[in-house]
Amino acid sequence: MAVTQRRGRRIMMSPAELDAFLSEQRTCRVATVSPDGMPHVSALWFVWDGTSLWLYSITRSRRWSELRRDPRIAVVVDAGEEYGELRGVELSGTAEFVGEAPRTGEPCPELEAPEQMFARKNFGLDSMPHDGRHAWLRLTPEAVASWDFRKLSAL
Repeated sequence: MAVTQRRGRRIMMSPAELDAFLSEQRTCRVATVSPDGMPHVSALWFVWDGTSLWLYSITRSRRWSELRRDPRIAVVVDAGEEYGELRGVELSGTAEFVGEAPRTGEPCPELEAPEQMFARKNFGLDSMPHDGRHAWLRLTPEAVASWDFRKLSAL
């Protein structure tokens, strides 16, 4: 079960707000750990299934090789332009590799739902197009912190 945040409780998202926010957003920032210990951050599309964040990553990417070496990961999804509009979520934990890598579309029951969600959300398709260069990562967060600065005006 994910650890909930202690600070900023007045502006944190409720579970329903968090689900809605993660369901509507498309791009996240993924932080991994380089071999020298430095963080590496890259942008990636994702889908949220209500429990886990599913990331479709190029298997020849720096991100993929860093996660193979050290599966610790932090992901930020945020939105808003003006200060009072800022909202977001940070999810962290351990990345899991799911399905074949690279993904060619071999049957994998565990990927049926995330692939359908991802294809609809990002491509407007009913099924996932596979290019033989990407594969799936799943983050079931161990810690979640969220903020919604729009709540500041209500305080």
